[in-house]
Amino acid sequence: MASSLTCTGVIWALLSFLCAATSCVGFFMPYWLWGSQLGKPVSFGTFRRCSYPVHDESRQMMVMVEECGRYASFQGIPSAEWRICTIVTGLGCGLLLLVALTALMGCCVSELISRTVGRVAGGIQFLGGLLIGAGCALYPLGWDSEEVRQTCGYISGQFDLGKFSS
Repeated sequence: MASSLTCTGVIWALLSFLCAATSCVGFFMPYWLWGSQLGKPVSFGTFRRCSYPVHDESRQMMVMVEECGRYASFQGIPSAEWRICTIVTGLGCGLLLLVALTALMGCCVSELISRTVGRVAGGIQFLGGLLIGAGCALYPLGWDSEEVRQTCGYISGQFDLGKFSS
């Protein structure tokens, strides 16, 4: 197996893959924000949630469904900021994964990664990192949504979780 990468390039490829995988796993996990509602633990991600209240018709009361899942629709995401965060962070993770997989292929295929391709890949990787950073910066803007306020207390707002933490 011939490689088009130097030793430094192989290390870059492996670290790129590790960072991309970590970013993607963090993006898909619904544990960005923790709180409790109706005495049960609740957590939120940008587009996923664990534990949510539903009205039980037979008992005529609210009960907590203790399972994790996505919101029913894109519009079901609690705030516009979280919708934007989902798109921006998802794009960033996709770019990081694209570069990482290309770099790993460069470890096995000769002449795949040239100096110019490496620089372009580094630029794409930088853009992906900026997008993920922007998504993380946007996330606290959605803390004033009704769902978060019900979970973290009605004193929570943007960049202020009230009585719970992220």
